[in-house]
Amino acid sequence: MSEEVKEISFDELGLTKPLEKMTAKELRALCMEKLPMITGASGKEKDELVAEIKEVFGIVDEEQISPYKKQIHEIKRQIRALRVQKSETEGRAQRDRLRRQITKLKKRTRRLARAV
Repeated sequence: MSEEVKEISFDELGLTKPLEKMTAKELRALCMEKLPMITGASGKEKDELVAEIKEVFGIVDEEQISPYKKQIHEIKRQIRALRVQKSETEGRAQRDRLRRQITKLKKRTRRLARAV
């Protein structure tokens, strides 16, 4: 009873999201159903599963550096300055204005980080 292991390409897996975004449970199910060459999938953690799947398909991890890195650091510097200013401010209205400014800047940094 020899099972034939057919070659499968990464595109044939039919993934709806990137490997890093999948849960460990989803990755285990993927390995058990479609990738029999990966053994012991049920006992492995997410990072191990992702590494093995990438190894099987020959995917090389490239470290992505955000093109917005300098912009994000500058915004965070502004946030720290606003926090200091907020702690020194007496008036409630002014503190609320500063709090809203800080919130807007934090949202902007998150959007920039996600834009990679």
